[in-house]
Amino acid sequence: MASPRLETFCCANRDTATQLVLDFQPKIFSSVCIGSGSVSLLLTLLQLLPKNKQGFRKLGRSTLPKPSSSKILLLVIVCDLLGCLGIIIRSTVWLASPKFIGNMSLINSTSVWPITFCVGSAMWIQLFYSASFWWLFCYAVDAYLVVRRSAGISTIVLYHMMTWGLAVLLCVEGVAMLYYPSVSNCEEGLEHAIPHYVTTYAPLFLVMIANPVLFRRTVSAVASLLKGRQGIYTENERRLGTEIQIRFFKIMLVFVICWISNIINESLLFYLEMQPDMNGDLLKNVRNVAFITWFIMGILNPMQGFLFSLAFYGWTGCDIELSFRQKETGWERLSTSAANEPVQTVPNGSFLDYPGYIQNQSKTDFGNSQQTDDALSIISEDATTHNQSVSAQKIYLP
Repeated sequence: MASPRLETFCCANRDTATQLVLDFQPKIFSSVCIGSGSVSLLLTLLQLLPKNKQGFRKLGRSTLPKPSSSKILLLVIVCDLLGCLGIIIRSTVWLASPKFIGNMSLINSTSVWPITFCVGSAMWIQLFYSASFWWLFCYAVDAYLVVRRSAGISTIVLYHMMTWGLAVLLCVEGVAMLYYPSVSNCEEGLEHAIPHYVTTYAPLFLVMIANPVLFRRTVSAVASLLKGRQGIYTENERRLGTEIQIRFFKIMLVFVICWISNIINESLLFYLEMQPDMNGDLLKNVRNVAFITWFIMGILNPMQGFLFSLAFYGWTGCDIELSFRQKETGWERLSTSAANEPVQTVPNGSFLDYPGYIQNQSKTDFGNSQQTDDALSIISEDATTHNQSVSAQKIYLP
C-alpha cells in the first residue's frame, strides 16, 4: 500500500504505532499487497492494449490527435502502475527476505542495503502516487479551463512542471525532515514526523476537496454551453450533460474508495500513539479497526490504477489486437471520407470525438457551436469514442 508509515518503517527507532501494525501478520500482509498489485497491474495493462471491436478497429488514441485531458488521464494511470510496481517489488523482497526488516530494527547495524532498499522503495511509491494525485487535480483544472475556453495547447507543459516539480519537492522535503539527523537514528516523537505526513497527504486532501468543487463548476458551465449551443436544451443535450456528470462522479468515487481507508487508519494510529498504553483492553476495538483498515489499504491502494481505467475508459474487453500493422490505404480512405463528412450526432446525443479534427472547417457555419463541440468532446471523450466507432461503422464501412 501507499502510506507515510512506509518511510517510518526505515527508522530503527520507529514509533510504537508503526511497530504495532508492522508486527501484525507481516507475511500475510505482504502476500495481500503482492496479490492485489499483480491483479491490478495485469488488468490495467489489459485495459490499455489495443482491441478489436466487432471486426472494426476503433479510432484509438493513436489515430487522432490527443487533447490534454486524454494525456492527463493516461498519465494518471501510468503513475498508478509505477507506484503499484513499487508495492509489488517491496512486498516481494520483504516476504522473501524477512531479515531486511530485522536488520533495520538494529540501531547499530552496519548493513546498508536493507535501509537503502527501504528508503528507495518507499520514496518511489510515494513519489508516483503523489504525482498521480497532482495529475488528477490537473485534470479537474483542465476540464474546467477547457469548458471556459481558457486552456491552450501549451497548458500541458505547465501541468508537467507543476506535477513533477511539486511531487519531487514534497517527497524530498518530507523524507529529509523524517530522517534527520540520519536514517539509523531518527528523532523520536510525533513532532519530527508531522511535516512528512503533511507533505504526503496534502495532494490527497487537495484532490478530495478541490476536485469536487471544480467538477461541479465544470458541469454547471457545460449546462450553459449546451443551452447556448442552439438556444434550446433538448433531451440529447441533457443526456450528454448527465454522462459528463456521471464521469466525474465515477472518478471521485474511485479515489475516495481507494484512499479513505488510509485516512481512517492514520487517524487511529495517531490516536493510539497519544495514549499512555495502546495495548490496553479498552483500546482493543481501536486496534482491531486499525488492523482491518491496514489490510484494506493493502488491497485498495494498488487497485487504483485498474479502477481508474474502468472509470476513464470502461471495460475495454479481452479481444486484444495482436497485429499492430495497419493497412494504410484503408485508413487513408477512411480519414479522407471523414474529412469530407459533416459532424454527426449519434442517437444517444453524444457528439463525435475530436470534431475539430474531423469536420471540414470550411463547412462550419457557426464558430461558437464548433468551439462548444470541441470543449464537450474533450471532457466526454470516453463516452463518445465508443459512439464514434459505431457511427463510423454505420457511415463509412460497407
